[in-house]
Amino acid sequence: MKKLMIAASCALAMFATGAQADERNLRIAFDVPYEPFEYKDENGELTGFEVDLAAAMCEEMKADCEFVIQAWDGMIPGLLARKFDLIMSSMSITEERAERVLFSEPYYNTPGGWFGPDSFNADVTDMGAMKGKTVGVQRGTTMDTFVTEEMSGVVTIKRYTTADDMVLDLEGQRLDVVFVDYPVGEQTVLTKKGFKEVGEPVKLGEGVGVAMRKRDKDVAEEVNAALRKLKEDGTYDAIMKKYFAYDVKV
Repeated sequence: MKKLMIAASCALAMFATGAQADERNLRIAFDVPYEPFEYKDENGELTGFEVDLAAAMCEEMKADCEFVIQAWDGMIPGLLARKFDLIMSSMSITEERAERVLFSEPYYNTPGGWFGPDSFNADVTDMGAMKGKTVGVQRGTTMDTFVTEEMSGVVTIKRYTTADDMVLDLEGQRLDVVFVDYPVGEQTVLTKKGFKEVGEPVKLGEGVGVAMRKRDKDVAEEVNAALRKLKEDGTYDAIMKKYFAYDVKV
């Protein structure tokens, strides 16, 4: 597993993990690429909205943080196996996930978006018009859940480990449309010639939170306090404006 040290200069802190506090790094997991939230720039450096926000959060918490790249489908298992301490990778807060992990307060909320080629003219809300279409989603996301619950038996659902693989299949005409986190669609689909938004955005869930192990209640309090402070002092807005032309703050 590749690991990247945080760019911010942070002081070492003490964190309570269960019954015992120990001096250590706070390891934060990201699924890459998921532009504009987390991805590598042209120099191979880890960047993105959540990466910058995590760096600012760690500085506010006075924590020495380490960034870990983890495939999406191994996120919660990796957290529970103590491979890392936090997930800060666009994980939507759901009842099912909350049975396994402890979430922070939501720190952003964006809708799911429908994207396809310019030639696509079906109404994505009309199951008659969508019958037989092939829809791409990223496996295990709220977009996957939505399409599975609303369109199973009508469309063919293709699930992908990464958003990049899904977009490649869309470009290769192996998919009719994709349903992804709206900003991801903006960055990975709408930037390509011959593609467009093909339906209205769909608001899903309560928003995105930092996920932790259930026993780490003290860390959750620190995370929530830090995120609130970043919103109050303008740091959150400054980071947000680097990546979005609209407000994603909860």
